[in-house]
Amino acid sequence: MIERLFLGLQVLLFIPYGLYCLVDPAMLSGAAGVTANSVTGTIELQAMYGGLQVAVGVLCLLGLLRKHLEQVALTTLLFLFAGLAVVRVSLAFMHGDFSGYTVFAMSYETVCLVFLGWLLLVRPVPLNPS
Repeated sequence: MIERLFLGLQVLLFIPYGLYCLVDPAMLSGAAGVTANSVTGTIELQAMYGGLQVAVGVLCLLGLLRKHLEQVALTTLLFLFAGLAVVRVSLAFMHGDFSGYTVFAMSYETVCLVFLGWLLLVRPVPLNPS
C-alpha cells in the first residue's frame, strides 16, 4: 500500500513538471537558473527536463497500474534519486549554493532516496506478498 502511495505521488509530480518544462523550457531560467543559448540547448532542456521527467512519471504510473512493474519502478527511482541526491548535495556543499531551488530539490531527492532505501533494502519482505 505504501508503495502505491509513493508511486502515485511521483506520478503527480513528475508528469506535470515534465510537461511544463517541455512546453515552456524558458521557465527553468527563473526557477533553476538554467538557460539555453541555442536551439540545441533548448532541445536539451526539453528532452532532459521535459521528456525524461514525463517518462519517469509514466514508469511510475505503469508501476501503479501493473503490479508486476511496481518493483521495477521503485528500483529505478532508487537509482535515479541516488544519482540526483548524492551529486546535488555534494555539489551544493562544494560550491556553497543553497538557493531555494537547490535546497528544495536536494531535500526532496534525499528524503525519497532514504525512503526507497528503507522500502527496498531494509524493510522486511512480507511472507505472503500480494
